[in-house]
Amino acid sequence: MASDGSEVFKLVSPAIANEGKLPRQFTDEGQGAKKNISPPLEWYNLPEGTKSLALVVEDIDTPDPEGPIVPWTCWVVVNIPPTIKGLPEGFSGKEEEMGGEYAGIKEGNNDLKQPGWRGPRLPTHGHRLEFKLYALDDELHLGNKVTKEKTLEAKEGHVLGEATLMAIF
Repeated sequence: MASDGSEVFKLVSPAIANEGKLPRQFTDEGQGAKKNISPPLEWYNLPEGTKSLALVVEDIDTPDPEGPIVPWTCWVVVNIPPTIKGLPEGFSGKEEEMGGEYAGIKEGNNDLKQPGWRGPRLPTHGHRLEFKLYALDDELHLGNKVTKEKTLEAKEGHVLGEATLMAIF
């Protein structure tokens, strides 16, 4: 519970325990069709006044060959309606196909400059994958090309709450 007695805004996955191992089918190291599938996510206790949600998923331990650790963006999803309680496994790339409330959701570019989920493929394991969900008091208007940078800039002054899920790969 939060200090004011309310329930805490949280992000969970039925497939990933917090600080648990990221299953192989959600990575670029999976096999065949069981590869690069976006993981299922659920959220609870949205802050009052939430009008949309934005999700940013990053490998926060990615080394930059030129210098310091620079997070690698795996997935950006914006304008998730607050009436939706989660994203199903394999959602990435299917918002139009799923229709209804999912149709207005927009996926941004990952660090491979492609829209949608891109699971990690790493030379060494033990990296942390951070799923950060922002509850916002408005929709984000980012134009046709959604990126992590545009999302993080546009959310400033609109965040009602943040929820984090950490996975280890």
